Amino acid sequence: MSATAQHQPTDPTPARLLAAAEGLAGPRDAIDDAFVSAGDKLAECAGILSRLTATFEALPAELQSPELAAATDRLALVGRRARAIADALATEQGDVARLVQVVASAGHPIDDLRRQVKMMSIVAINARVTAAGIVTDTDDFEVFTTDIAKLSDRAATTIAEFARTYQQLAAAVRDAADARGTFETTHRATLATLADALETGLADVTAQRQRSIEISSDTGRTSRDIEARVGTAVMALQVGDATRQRVEHVEAALRDLAQGDPAVVPAIAELQRLQLVSARESLSAEMASGEAALGDLAREATRALAQVRTAHGAGANSGLASLQSALQKAVVILRTYEAEREKLDRVANAVAETVRVLLGHVEAVQDVEYEMRLVSLNAAVKCAQLGPRGRALDVISTQLRTLTGETVVSAHSAAERLTDAASVAAAFTAATGEVAAHRVGAMEAEATSGLDLLAGIGTRMAAAMHALDQDGPTITRRLTQAMQDFGQYDSICEALSDVEFEVTALAGDGDAPADTLAALRKRYTMDMERRIHDAFAGAPPAAAEPEPEEASLDDLLF
Repeated sequence: MSATAQHQPTDPTPARLLAAAEGLAGPRDAIDDAFVSAGDKLAECAGILSRLTATFEALPAELQSPELAAATDRLALVGRRARAIADALATEQGDVARLVQVVASAGHPIDDLRRQVKMMSIVAINARVTAAGIVTDTDDFEVFTTDIAKLSDRAATTIAEFARTYQQLAAAVRDAADARGTFETTHRATLATLADALETGLADVTAQRQRSIEISSDTGRTSRDIEARVGTAVMALQVGDATRQRVEHVEAALRDLAQGDPAVVPAIAELQRLQLVSARESLSAEMASGEAALGDLAREATRALAQVRTAHGAGANSGLASLQSALQKAVVILRTYEAEREKLDRVANAVAETVRVLLGHVEAVQDVEYEMRLVSLNAAVKCAQLGPRGRALDVISTQLRTLTGETVVSAHSAAERLTDAASVAAAFTAATGEVAAHRVGAMEAEATSGLDLLAGIGTRMAAAMHALDQDGPTITRRLTQAMQDFGQYDSICEALSDVEFEVTALAGDGDAPADTLAALRKRYTMDMERRIHDAFAGAPPAAAEPEPEEASLDDLLF
């Protein structure tokens, strides 16, 4: 081997081509990592937004459901009934006062009864004493000594029972009236206030429900709009895959060129430089545009979600808590009202029963009066037999007849007034029953049912807002991070520029074989690659072609 051959330098071109190809691996992987990372973050955003959209778009239908409308109606009915009861309290109190008055009016004839019975007892004693002084053993004056006393005792016992029963009734009526008066004084204004609070609270809840319908619809539309824009951004990420493929094609061409015919290196290197410059410029423009678009989207999403949060937050104090408090207080008072009304019902029933018993006593008094008249007639006959000696007994007999007659009159007067009391009690029971009988428990159940439905809506609304509070910042962070992923384009493009510099140093004028160019063109998967290739080769623009199978340049470049 000659000295010249021994010291001939080795051609550095293949090594430089391989180095340039290897230099593309870093930016190519960086492109892939940046777009995959951004895509993952955008996909996460899309999933979150999809859930938020579904959550908020489902709320209006629930807020407008027939069940919730029925719950609102039930709550309104509770308020109306509470107000009706509050309005009825004054009337009821008047009826109770009337009942007390009528029952008390029976006291006067009953006092007369008791006085008359005492007088009968005195007269009966006088009759016995007088008879003992004027009759002999042969005279039969048992009517004065025994019969009158027995009848007087019967009358006293009957009237005493009559008075005792009446006193029990009068005490029960007074107690019920006092309790009802205390209740009316204590709770009537409160119940009216609570009725107002129920109406106001329900109006607030209804208004907030309408606002929530509008806000939820707007939130759903906003989330769906952001979701659609994120989806568009995800679709735009295909540019990353396209650029990566273009870089891979340049990388593969440089590797093949390093092992091929040195004569075609300048022309093919120039073609690869053109492809690389186009890929870099496209990548720079697309990533810069993506960075700006994602930044705008992140800011818009932050602003939109903040507006939604503010709108919902403004209705956070929707009145549900105050409505619930008013209902609970109203129910407590209404329970007390029902208990007091039950007492009055019992008193009203007691009045009716007492009147029945007292009428029985009146019949007993009438029986005594009838028997006393017979005894008086018998006594009159005996007195006539005695002549002047019987005059004193005749006077006593007359007094007894008068007293028994007055007793019957007084008993009838008391019974009539108590009968009037029974009528007042019955009318009171019927009137108040129209307002509240057997309805407080139903109102409580209706209130609880309505509140449960409203609370359920409130819970789901709160859950939606919690999801918004939790996921909203995540969306903003992920969009910002995706924007930062795109922000790496400067360093990626700088790395590509370094390789361009190396390839430019190897590029030059020259012609490349048509077969080599044709083989290269078959490898392209992007229309832009074909356009650059055709412009370089001087060929007219070709129609869009289907993606070719992977071609090898080994045979053409060696």
